[in-house]
Amino acid sequence: MPSAICKPAGLVLGVLAFATQACAGPKPQAGFEAALPPPVAAPRSADGSIFNPQAGYAALYTGHRAQAVGDPLTIVLVEQTSTSKSAGSKSAKSGSFGVTPPASGPLSFIKPESLAASGNTAFKGDGSATQASTLAGELSVTIAEVRPNGTALVRGQKRLMLSQGEEWVQLSGIVRLSDLDADNRVASTRVADARITYAGNGPVSRASREGWLSKFFNMISPF
Repeated sequence: MPSAICKPAGLVLGVLAFATQACAGPKPQAGFEAALPPPVAAPRSADGSIFNPQAGYAALYTGHRAQAVGDPLTIVLVEQTSTSKSAGSKSAKSGSFGVTPPASGPLSFIKPESLAASGNTAFKGDGSATQASTLAGELSVTIAEVRPNGTALVRGQKRLMLSQGEEWVQLSGIVRLSDLDADNRVASTRVADARITYAGNGPVSRASREGWLSKFFNMISPF
């Protein structure tokens, strides 16, 4: 008897856990904050020297281009993708069979049309899929690692707390430092191994998503 009571209770707890997770909405990428670059070390204390390269020094021939760990730069989001796919197939087959009975003899009573047979099959299938997405804007990131070949690993995120929820953009990837312009800007199409996340939560976001109960029944439905 106790085992029979535990089964419905376990089902109820499972439904409640599923509902709680579904209502919570999307969350920022787990562990992204931990993967952000470490803070820049504090400038060294005065040691009697007038020149200190850690006090914002930039040589005349290098300018202010981002090149060290912790330097910020701007990623211009110009993502635009469009995909289209279609497939179709068609087949047909037909055949006939007939026997002519003798005109005289014991089988002469058989009509020719009674010994005729024919058959045909046909199939036609079509399928298509189309998807388009666009992401525009700007996001400032920082250099997390500088590599010997002139590239740098960058990471950054932006969170916006709006009156109707929260939105965030997260980006990480590899940038070639020579692609930076005078304002330390580079297009997102020049970011290698880019991982871009754009999501949000709140009443507006929840209104555009499927309800948790509908998701639950769709998950267990065998059809």
